[in-house]
Amino acid sequence: MTQSEFWGLRRRWFAWGINQVMKVYEPRIADRKLQLFGGLEGRILEIGPGTGVNFKYLNPQVDWIGLEYNQYMFPYLAKEAGRYGIRHELVQGSAQEMPLPDNSVDYVIGTLVLCSVPNPVQVLREIERVLKPGGRYVFVEHVAAESGTLTGMIQSVVKPLWCCCADGCHPDRKSWETIETAGFAEVALDHFKLKFPVVSPHISGYALKG
Repeated sequence: MTQSEFWGLRRRWFAWGINQVMKVYEPRIADRKLQLFGGLEGRILEIGPGTGVNFKYLNPQVDWIGLEYNQYMFPYLAKEAGRYGIRHELVQGSAQEMPLPDNSVDYVIGTLVLCSVPNPVQVLREIERVLKPGGRYVFVEHVAAESGTLTGMIQSVVKPLWCCCADGCHPDRKSWETIETAGFAEVALDHFKLKFPVVSPHISGYALKG
């Protein structure tokens, strides 16, 4: 097996695996996501949309663009977009170098993205760049547990294996700090916990472009 074939197989497996995990995860966060995403309008860019779990929360009248690096997610995305009647455009690419013009979208959605990207700071720069003035980045992220807690210790222990098996996902990133210092005009976020192993600490909210 070549290296290219290995990575292709790994990404295909991850697409299938995350689709199964989301069946357990989504019911636990559905109410919060509906509150965050249900009122969004206009042109929406979703980065790392995965298998399309957020379509169910969106107004069918939006124009949705999905930027996803893993092409094996595309069949899941197309199926879910059709199921919920969402006008959609799928683009393969990196959130660190978005193939979109400046000031071109009303909202950017990101759920469980900053945990996995190599450079979260660069991703936030790109989000700010493509948002129109007054546009919002709306997010849900799992984050690091408080220092000294059992969950925090577990995150530290499992991190190497977690990153390997979960396509680069870091269970212990302090993404709230990264968002709050990214230069947005306004940031509003909540800390909360889900009943989910290892990654129970979460944040959700929005960041406004001035």
